[in-house]
Amino acid sequence: MAHPTTSHQTPYATSPLWSDITPLPQDDGGPNPLAAIAYTDAYSEAMSYLRAVMALQEYSDRVLELTERIVGMNPAHYTVWLYRAKCLFELDKDLGEEMRWLNGVALRWQKNYQIWHHRQLIMDKYADPSGEPAFIAKMFEDDAKNYHVWSYRQWLVRRFSLWDTELPDIDRLLDDDVRNNSAWNHRYFVVFGREDGEPIADEIVEREIEYAKEAIRKAPQNPSPWNYLRGVLTRTARPLSTIHDFSVLFADLSSPSLSITDPTSASENPSSTILSSTTHHTPPTAPIRSSHALDILADIYAATPEKKADAERALDLLASTYDPVRANYWIWRKGLLGRG
Repeated sequence: MAHPTTSHQTPYATSPLWSDITPLPQDDGGPNPLAAIAYTDAYSEAMSYLRAVMALQEYSDRVLELTERIVGMNPAHYTVWLYRAKCLFELDKDLGEEMRWLNGVALRWQKNYQIWHHRQLIMDKYADPSGEPAFIAKMFEDDAKNYHVWSYRQWLVRRFSLWDTELPDIDRLLDDDVRNNSAWNHRYFVVFGREDGEPIADEIVEREIEYAKEAIRKAPQNPSPWNYLRGVLTRTARPLSTIHDFSVLFADLSSPSLSITDPTSASENPSSTILSSTTHHTPPTAPIRSSHALDILADIYAATPEKKADAERALDLLASTYDPVRANYWIWRKGLLGRG
């Protein structure tokens, strides 16, 4: 199946190939529409011919060329993509060739929903995902957090049961950028997202806990591995208290050097002690190296009546010093302690 360039500008009205088609112009509501869209002449003409062939339910090579040209002018036109897919299926075209063409289209317009939905439709019928890892890796070279690519990747894993081949690549992506929350999300999906009803083996759970801990050691103020660690414990019904000692390594409430200012004024006068998520390492002697550790400790202590004072202290430190931007939230959390 040939793929002509979208720069072809021969008017359809003078093309012998289209002489049998009467175009259907867009009806914007009469001769004087209230808010007509200023389409280019080339786009308006191409769409008028597409409406005509859709009305005739024509599926042909010329229709595929027409849809390609329109995509080149407006890659977000959902109806064009749907009709192209139907045309490909009706003509029993080589879907491998369509996938190869889509590679270039996706690389040109990387943040486009319609392209990825079309790719999913084609791949679902083509049923050969062997070339997808290399293409996805190329997409991630430009943007490793592209939402469309990650959504498509999750669909691929489910559709073709690729659960057992994903982790090495996720390890590599997180080695490159430990703050890639999209990769953390996909890791959780791969490890815990199967719907086969089988329990997660203890050794897998322990592996994931240790993996998250190691990532935290690299960048204590990075929220992604803390959220992942909390998620693993919740998913496997393990108490948050199992990571108490680990959390204390990054938030030592017993340190005499800690002081608390009035948390109610924190949002007006943010402290310079705010921890940066882009800092790889805080001094190992600092009593508070991670606001996320403080958050977890507050939850752990809140679950134990005799540790309520420690929970209040953790929340006060967050409100006054280590996360004053969200002071009102931490103050609200502290207020909940009195209702238990």
